Amino acid sequence: MTAANDASPPSSAGPGARPGPSRALPAWPRRRLAALRRFEAPSAARAAWQLANTLLPYLGALALMVVTLRRGLPWWTTALLGVLASGFMVRLFILFHDCVHASFLPSDRAGRVVGRILGVLVFTPFGEWRRSHLGHHATSGDLDRRDLGDVWTMTVEEYAAAPRRKRFSYRVTRHPALMLLVGPLLVFLVNNRFPPRGGTRARVLSVLSTDLALAAIATAASLTIGLGTFLLVQIPVLFLAGVWGIWLFYVQHQFERAYWVRGEVWDPLQAALAGSSYFKLPRVLQWFSGNIGLHHVHHLRPRIPNYHLQRCLDATPELQAVRPLTLAGSLRCGRLALWDERAGDFVGFDAVPRPSAAPAGS
Repeated sequence: MTAANDASPPSSAGPGARPGPSRALPAWPRRRLAALRRFEAPSAARAAWQLANTLLPYLGALALMVVTLRRGLPWWTTALLGVLASGFMVRLFILFHDCVHASFLPSDRAGRVVGRILGVLVFTPFGEWRRSHLGHHATSGDLDRRDLGDVWTMTVEEYAAAPRRKRFSYRVTRHPALMLLVGPLLVFLVNNRFPPRGGTRARVLSVLSTDLALAAIATAASLTIGLGTFLLVQIPVLFLAGVWGIWLFYVQHQFERAYWVRGEVWDPLQAALAGSSYFKLPRVLQWFSGNIGLHHVHHLRPRIPNYHLQRCLDATPELQAVRPLTLAGSLRCGRLALWDERAGDFVGFDAVPRPSAAPAGS
């Protein structure tokens, strides 16, 4: 899931800015990199099993939430089921994400069909998100190309030179509480419902077809269980899944000693290995998040389906050598706000130089 600010264009560096240092990683022989292609082969059987063990429990949890509401059972029973359903919704998004990369199923056509259906269930238009997300993969870590599918990121110099209104907007966007409390419904319930300005016919149709499908679901629900019950079930689940999804997306590229450089020195291999986190989660959370925490593996080989990512990691010592980000350690990422090009690291707002005081009598 993404909390990307696609409308925020990248800013050029200020006077005197230079490319920040990157974490030097050893170059891979081409044959080693090419050898990872064996993990890219999709499996129809594995994909079908993942759809069964994710979609059916997700729908079952929603149905049980409806039952608890109608029978007036204690609120915590509905809440617990909502937490469980949100976990399955996050996993559905990862399956949708694999369809975007055409890695989930052997058939591209079947993958697109499944992707569009899953896109409705996760409130995200398949075609429009595909364009944004593939753009993210092509530009991740490039300070000169931050306009597609990324969390809005400014450098220290850009922030210091920005007008007050832009600095305020940036602070609001980057504040963890607002990002996680407002962001989920703003992104999935509001932003994803509107076609992009000046978008192609295909992009507009992608958004409108998803909106129409969601409207049909809401209409059917209002005629059966009632619109109020539907909203009491779906909105909290969407919110909780959005919180977890946005945090996952955030820490995948916004962490200490990440990789952000100017375009002239940007390297896709370094961007994958040094600029994408190895988010090592407890097994149950890794399952619900569809192995997406192995994000350095995913960015190195985006065509590897989620069900082969762990095997690829286990078979590749170079990928295991990347320092993992733990769940507890990820909490420190919330204070990171600006990229310091000179230090080559993320810093907080307190690192921005304060304007020097005016001389007395001036």
